[in-house]
Formats: sequence, structure tokens, C-alpha cells
Amino acid sequence: QVRLVESGGDSVQAGGSLTLSCAASEQPYNKIAMAWFRQAPGKEREGVAVVGLDGSTRYRDSVKGRFTISKDPAGRRLSLLMNSLQTEDTAMYYCVADPAYDGWIYSNWQYRGKGTQVAVTS
Repeated sequence: QVRLVESGGDSVQAGGSLTLSCAASEQPYNKIAMAWFRQAPGKEREGVAVVGLDGSTRYRDSVKGRFTISKDPAGRRLSLLMNSLQTEDTAMYYCVADPAYDGWIYSNWQYRGKGTQVAVTS
């Protein structure tokens, strides 16, 4: 059972930067996709960025050019560098992983962390 633990969440002023990290307890698969989702109060959970099964990266439109996702070759650590943060980025951020799925539907991901809170103040 792969356990995911997020860290790095904090309170930051708008325009600032933050880096989130996700550590996997193990990685028994030949390949694994990993991603970040987020959920703001009163809103649905949404995909932020994905490192797909083929290693390619995808972002939601609102974070393109501001966020950068990266995964170590072993698939044990995922990072999200967030620049030019906006108040709309305030949310709980979740790390997910799956050996066979790399889409935008949160419930389809097999492994999910408990989240780390990001608050962006104006």
C-alpha cells in the first residue's frame, strides 16, 4: 500500500512563491503517474497538474506559466513549485498517484494523500 504525505503548505502573500512536496512510502510499480489536486472552501476538487504515465506534464489553464510540477525518476517524490500566487490559489492541496491512470478525475486515482493547506492573502 503506497502512502502519500504532503508537506510545504503555508500562508503566503499574493505574488509570492511556495513549493509543495509529496513523499511516497514506496513505489513498487514499473511506472506511476502522480498529480496535484486542490479543493477550495465551497468548491469542487480540481486537478492542478499531472505528471503522466509517459512522463509528460499537464496543467490546468489557470496555473500554466506559474506552477511547475516535477517527479523524481524513482517516483517517490513529487513537487509543485508555485510562483505568482493569487488569492484564488487558496485551497487544500492533495497529492495522488496511480500505476494506470493519469486523468483529471480525482476519485479514479488509487492513492491519495491527506492534503496540505495553502492560504494566499492579499
